[in-house]
Amino acid sequence: MPTSEQQGIKEHTDGRFGFVPVQTRSGRFTSVQVADFAPVTGREAVWKLSPVKKFTDLTEGVLDGSVYPVESAAVPGVSVAWVDRTDPRIGAAGAPEERAAANAWSSFDRALAITISGEDAKEVTLTRADLGSGPRGAHTIIEAKPFSRAILILSNTGEARLSENVEIILGDSAHLTVVSLQEWGDTAVHLANHFATIGRDARLKHVVVSLGGSIVRVNPSVRLAGEGSDTELLGLYFADAGQHLEQQVFVNHDAPNSRSRVTYKGALQGQGARTVWIGDVLIGRNATGTDSYEQNRNLVLTEGTRADSIPNLEIETGDIKGAGHASATGRFDDEQLFYLQSRGITEDEARRLVVRGFLSEIVQQIGSPTLEDRLQAAIEAELTESTPS
Repeated sequence: MPTSEQQGIKEHTDGRFGFVPVQTRSGRFTSVQVADFAPVTGREAVWKLSPVKKFTDLTEGVLDGSVYPVESAAVPGVSVAWVDRTDPRIGAAGAPEERAAANAWSSFDRALAITISGEDAKEVTLTRADLGSGPRGAHTIIEAKPFSRAILILSNTGEARLSENVEIILGDSAHLTVVSLQEWGDTAVHLANHFATIGRDARLKHVVVSLGGSIVRVNPSVRLAGEGSDTELLGLYFADAGQHLEQQVFVNHDAPNSRSRVTYKGALQGQGARTVWIGDVLIGRNATGTDSYEQNRNLVLTEGTRADSIPNLEIETGDIKGAGHASATGRFDDEQLFYLQSRGITEDEARRLVVRGFLSEIVQQIGSPTLEDRLQAAIEAELTESTPS
């Protein structure tokens, strides 16, 4: 069992110097079998910033993999069905790199399959609510057929203790937006891994919005597999007191002339509010002509919060258009506040305006006016509830 690789190390190639760190993001061990992973200690590279003791039932325990209620309206060109584990699409987009994901993969009875076809633009929302207090494992397949167009919103509400894998498969020239919306209840724990593979000239916009829940960890991993493929990964999160919101992003440029943009923005307020963002971009040897940029911005609103932001960039070819990364965490701009207050706006309202403008950059790029209005209202509610007295 490759336990050593789960600790972020592997045996040296010459066999004389013991173990060395894994040198590239794509070199991590993967398996769909939970037994192939050692118990989680919190020292592993993928878990070192997570409160692992608070969800041992999802990493070590038995998970309920039965089907659950899903609500969705009928939309032409979109089919939603439960499929057996033998479905050939399962495993097409990726495989777990850590034990919680492998536990979910080993546990689910049937997978929820969402199939999108047709060149006309369409929008569909799937809602899960109140999955219960018991530990659960789930698997979802999202397939966008060649030349299809759609916005897919995955809405999560209520209470849950859930570990899941979501596979996203884009055929050639498909254009798909996937929005993962976390508005869980106060005690919910949600560990999710999203794996995507993008075909030739296809475009994926992937949006993670995390507002509710006690511990929410959504990790998207995207492989740009076809020439001319394109991805835009967007994230928005607002951590209140005691919340842990985490996202580990991986973009793997594996084909020529591919493009990626990663932008995650978050706000933190309240004692013990914690966010984690890790962004890995790998430009492989075959990915000539790559154009890539990733950034993370965090706005700290009060004392007692912590934001970890770690961008990483690996380049294995010199023939690229451009690549870069950026990270910043800071407080309010005093000049902005002074300007707004000088115009007769109270300090509390000025602070809300600054945060609203900071986060609206992500909301306005989703492409669904109805959802954008809903999220603007949700952000306003967060700000109103959390405004210091």
